[in-house]
Amino acid sequence: QVQLVESGGGLVQAGGSLRLSCAASGSAFSSYAMAWFRQAPGKEREFVAAITSSGGSTNYADSVKGRFTISRDNAKNTVYLQMNSLKPEDTAVYYCAADRWGRIHKFSYDYDYWGQGTQVTVSS
Repeated sequence: QVQLVESGGGLVQAGGSLRLSCAASGSAFSSYAMAWFRQAPGKEREFVAAITSSGGSTNYADSVKGRFTISRDNAKNTVYLQMNSLKPEDTAVYYCAADRWGRIHKFSYDYDYWGQGTQVTVSS
């Protein structure tokens, strides 16, 4: 079992930046693929970005390409989401997720472990 704890959310004006962090417990982090999802009120949880276990490959939702960057530091058991040029439509609870088999997915049901989420609010 692995525990994921997100941090770094908050309130920011449109055009601003935030960096989210997700710290994982346990020694198997470097073998997990990691992802970020988000869920706005009244909407389905949606894929944002994912990264392979080594960090060598990433995948992004079209809505965030060129604005968000996912990265990881396996020595620190942490995955990051750098969010730039934020828009009001980016407002959501952001969740990190882990796939213990090291595979990137775009569907939430494919991930094994989830954090509790961190709120990101972008004001216009």
